Amino acid sequence: MSADRAELMQQSRFVGMITPSGNTVVERVTIAMLREFPEVSCHFSRTAVHGAVDPFPDSYDWDSMIGAARLLAHANPEIIAWSGSKAGSIAFDLDRELRRRVTAETGCRATTSTLALVDALAALGTKRVALISPYAPAYQKKVLATFAREGLDCVADACAGLTDNLSYASMEPEDIRALALQVAAAKPDAIVAWCTNFLAAPLAREIEQETGAVLLDSAALVVWHMLAMLGLDTARAAAWGRLMVLRAT
Repeated sequence: MSADRAELMQQSRFVGMITPSGNTVVERVTIAMLREFPEVSCHFSRTAVHGAVDPFPDSYDWDSMIGAARLLAHANPEIIAWSGSKAGSIAFDLDRELRRRVTAETGCRATTSTLALVDALAALGTKRVALISPYAPAYQKKVLATFAREGLDCVADACAGLTDNLSYASMEPEDIRALALQVAAAKPDAIVAWCTNFLAAPLAREIEQETGAVLLDSAALVVWHMLAMLGLDTARAAAWGRLMVLRAT
């Protein structure tokens, strides 16, 4: 039996993931990280998030979001995750409510990028962070205000100034690295790369070596959290950075 077929035969843990419709990063990062976990199979659903204007700026399109979760539940996953960073610009409680609704509707445990960030910072024992993103300054300010309300001490930030959701995924690695090096001057304990359509996760080890700060990428965070919820040793994916050796609380 070929290695690929053998891996397929091993897959016995099923998880579901909801991703924004204009996102081209989440599936790639998730599948790449899960190569270290051949027993885990992730299945995806989408909710409408695209373009430069959000018709639901202060909440979720609940019908779409719960509809996506309901479809994933047909495959009987152990966990359903939302790989999206929107609550970071509104309130973390929005994702606590999302977790409650998804579990009530489907019976599945649930998590999100935002809830994973909370647990990762608790595992690190710090709230002293820097923020990088592909966002425009006005949206970045919303994220900074939310982080402050949630008790995070954001000592520096940098953003790329983009507005269209699809464009976030087009940033070159050297430009993402430059944002990280810019905020590293403030000596944060962690650099939060906030946007699941922002391809920072593959740069984690490089950025960590250059800055000394842990990189907490929003797309990688939710994978880490799902694996921890499954009771798996996330350190198997240590090549994806120091996040993966943290113990979820």
